[in-house]
Amino acid sequence: MEKITRLYSKFQPEHYDIYVDVNREEKTITGKTTIQGNASEKQIAVHQKGLKVSSVKSSNNNLNYDVDDDNDMINIELPEAGAVEFSIEYQAKLTDSMMGIYPSYYEVNGEKKELVGTQFETNFARQAFPCVDEPEAKAKFNLAIKFDEKPGETAIANMPETKVEDGVHYFDETVRMSTYLVAFAFGDMQSKMTETKSGVKVGVFATKAHKANELDFALDIAKRAIEFYEDFYQTPYPLPHSWQLALPDFSAGAMENWGLVTYREALLLIDPDNTSLSTKQLVATVVTHELAHQWFGDLVTMRWWDDLWLNESFANMMEYVSVDALEPDWKIWETFQTSEAPAALQRDAIDGVQSVHVEVNHPAEIDALFDPAIVYAKGARMLVMVRALIGDDALRTGLKNYFAAHKYNNAAGKDLWDALGAASGIDLAKIMNSWLEQPGYPVVSASVEDGHLKLSQKQFFIGDGEDKGRQWQIPLNSNYADMPEIFKDATVDLGNYQELRQSNDKPFRVNVGNNSHFIVKYDQTLLNDILDHADELDSITKMQILQDLRLLAESRHISYASVIPVLSKFADSHSNVVNDALYRLAFNLKKFVDPDSEEEENLKHFMNTLSSDQVKRLGWTAKAGESNDDQLTRPTVLQASLYSEDEESVEAAHKIFEQNQDNLIGLPADTRVLVLANEIKNFSDVDVFEGLLDDYRHTSDPSYKSDICAALTATKDPKLLAIIVANFEDSKTIKPQDLRAWFRGVLANNEGQQFAWDWIRNEWQWLEDTVGGDMEFASFITVTSGIFHTRSRFDEFNEFFAPKVNNPGLTREIKMDTKSIETRVELVEAEKASVNDALAK
Repeated sequence: MEKITRLYSKFQPEHYDIYVDVNREEKTITGKTTIQGNASEKQIAVHQKGLKVSSVKSSNNNLNYDVDDDNDMINIELPEAGAVEFSIEYQAKLTDSMMGIYPSYYEVNGEKKELVGTQFETNFARQAFPCVDEPEAKAKFNLAIKFDEKPGETAIANMPETKVEDGVHYFDETVRMSTYLVAFAFGDMQSKMTETKSGVKVGVFATKAHKANELDFALDIAKRAIEFYEDFYQTPYPLPHSWQLALPDFSAGAMENWGLVTYREALLLIDPDNTSLSTKQLVATVVTHELAHQWFGDLVTMRWWDDLWLNESFANMMEYVSVDALEPDWKIWETFQTSEAPAALQRDAIDGVQSVHVEVNHPAEIDALFDPAIVYAKGARMLVMVRALIGDDALRTGLKNYFAAHKYNNAAGKDLWDALGAASGIDLAKIMNSWLEQPGYPVVSASVEDGHLKLSQKQFFIGDGEDKGRQWQIPLNSNYADMPEIFKDATVDLGNYQELRQSNDKPFRVNVGNNSHFIVKYDQTLLNDILDHADELDSITKMQILQDLRLLAESRHISYASVIPVLSKFADSHSNVVNDALYRLAFNLKKFVDPDSEEEENLKHFMNTLSSDQVKRLGWTAKAGESNDDQLTRPTVLQASLYSEDEESVEAAHKIFEQNQDNLIGLPADTRVLVLANEIKNFSDVDVFEGLLDDYRHTSDPSYKSDICAALTATKDPKLLAIIVANFEDSKTIKPQDLRAWFRGVLANNEGQQFAWDWIRNEWQWLEDTVGGDMEFASFITVTSGIFHTRSRFDEFNEFFAPKVNNPGLTREIKMDTKSIETRVELVEAEKASVNDALAK
């Protein structure tokens, strides 16, 4: 079996001179890389992948070498150990894999164009130039880029351009950095520039397919974010510039290349005249996430991929810290509660989930580490707990010292805990290792027994799980005085309940603020007390009650039917976080009803009862001066109303479509997808369908493209669904980066599920050839498992994916997703009757 061989121990690069000549027309790369470094022995190796090596020389003398394609290496025999310099000449193909050096395709006024960019994380730098492609192998880089340049084209990279000579673009030497952070791009670009207070040049770059004002929002956020981080980290931004580049083809969401951050167009560019608040929040958090990395990940880098959380968990928390400072009116921490918290809690409850810190034993496992619910969302919650424990003053002091001690080098998790612990006087490693090293999280049971208030902790599982007696050091955050700050034992007796209740004069709660990574199961006495005072609860607490009840019902700690009456208690809330949790739970009930059945009619009636007053209150169009909560809640309640087939909502959406059918892109961005989906689902003819598909092919507006995808995949017409699936492999219609959304849309459609499921089974090899080797690949399995909920689909899923379980990059995903579907099927079979009885009432 293929193993990871670490090359840095035998050869430590110090400097690279990289020359790359790219011919877009012929799809070829010609390169020469000169590496200086220290060899601890004569036999060394450097990484390569897909490179056709023509020579390896030192002082113009040929060196003996062999290329080991199975292990991505060039084995080199040096004249002697010690300080060495050697050059490697090679050729490679310019591929469409969205890894290494690759072209993005786009159109301007009907003319087809290419913008070439790079993606080197996790270990794809070796596809562009020979190197020791490991995070610890930091070195300095001099880049020289040549390409089949056309008038008006430009080239950008991590550092400023110093000169152009004989068609070669030379860039300033970088600081010490890891290979995966090297980046460059070239083509016909537009840009907008500004400068921070400290003199850092900030720019946003995009193709000329976009309007110039689409760059403004990101430019403003990027400038202010760098200024915020310089102040918060008390550490200057270490490069002369920070470029943000929107790439038309990009597999990830965004990538923190030092000084040249790359993004999907949808996550950087915004139409200032028609963008929803949720899209602005998304773009702002993505930009601030990547810029947080310029310190946390770039300046100080994890030593090896097992400490990936050091990069991603921290950047995920800091994106919210910074946006909260830049745009306080947005209340962005509420978005953390509706996105990161539920994702982490759902995923982390499945037995077999990875811990935040996880060993890496095989090259294919590296990309599998990037589990967004664990390394990003759970890791961020973990650090939110740390921030609450030590406070911002100690956090900032600790970070300043951490950066000073490790800048331009590498670190491990212990180094961070040591820095923050020294600043706060708290043994953080002792507390946090229970969260970092263990998978899963606890359910804290709170109950009144023999007149005493008692707590217990036990690992929480959705589905079967092996109880290994894990315990956590839990920041309890109780609303009662004199409660323990950290709950670390299996059980604790808090004292006489009536005395505690009387002296505190409010219902007992723990995890106030929902910042700690656990859920709470209150016994009926305590829960009734909380619900009886529901009007007195803040929005986060109401959301948390619904969140915890949903998870407890998913795990069958309580019956799903018992949760249904609770929803009505919160249906009139004006808070987006409450409504998000409410309708997440309500839409979860769909798995208990068969399509087009009497039971589904009951669910639709229930959904209409929940949403009707809110729809009347908010309507379809934004009102001047309305709250952010109302802007964010409107699409949620309208979606519920349309699902319930409320005649007024269906007709209102149809009327809006008819009034705007000559300018559908101009529909209000926050409700556009609902108007389009309603039309396709309930009124569509082939002309409307084909018109939107044509719009999708030609628009450069990523938000509009996303809405069209969601709308077209909602059609009930089998012929139109067949047309969509027939386009899955046509990159001129659906780019590989966008395929997952189309696949999921058809799979989630009862009329289309068989089409999509047949396609992925028949075309698995094509899918692997197209997006395999990329972190996006395994997510097609996750998407499928998130939708299936019947015994027959479970059997089919198992039959297809079980033979693939030994693929190292897919092993954990297949095992967990198989368990996830099986658990859901068992839940539905056990509770379907009681849920439908409750809905019928």
